[in-house]
Amino acid sequence: MFDPKLAEYLPTAEALPAVPAQRLAVDSMRCRFVQPPRWQPETLRETGSLRGGATPAAVLLAVVPRPEPTIVLTVRSAHLPVHAGQIAFPGGKIDAQDSHAVEAALREAHEEIGLSPSCVEVLGELPAFFTGTGFSVTPVIGLVPTDVVFRPNPGEVEQVFEVPLAFLLDPDNHRRQQVEFQGAMRQWYAMPYVRNGQEFYIWGVTAGILRNFYHFLVA
Repeated sequence: MFDPKLAEYLPTAEALPAVPAQRLAVDSMRCRFVQPPRWQPETLRETGSLRGGATPAAVLLAVVPRPEPTIVLTVRSAHLPVHAGQIAFPGGKIDAQDSHAVEAALREAHEEIGLSPSCVEVLGELPAFFTGTGFSVTPVIGLVPTDVVFRPNPGEVEQVFEVPLAFLLDPDNHRRQQVEFQGAMRQWYAMPYVRNGQEFYIWGVTAGILRNFYHFLVA
């Protein structure tokens, strides 16, 4: 398996503005989901992704409305068979008992990080993101209280942490990378984030979903 951190960096396609600070405010985000703007999700998605026959999945983009709003991310346990040690949103497959993507995202967040569904104010959803591994992932956006306590499930999650939204939604912090893997050229975005000397390498599907959240808020 290739190390994505060592992949080639590509030049930025265009200069894009950061999301204005006022649009990261809670009331502004609520209004935006009530009256969504016209916007175009980014076409960049994982190489080999197919719309037909994709497995439905959902993730929770939990926004913590601190003075500087943050978003909740996890480091997956190192022993998992797939995407071990990678950074992800809480989430997973939409099971038969889930009535919709929101229910699946909240259930998975409860199982993975101990977040009670009753603590989440769901704002809305973003369009599905199609992955190279055959999943159709619906991002669910929700607000959680600032005093929320996370209890990660050690079987799935090694660490729960927060990243300022202003950092994640500033294109100056987005890097395009590519590598040839299994005979195909694969491209993705990365948003390396350093806190207290520790680097969190946010990339792939997680970064792609954040790019779409950026386009939704900046439109």
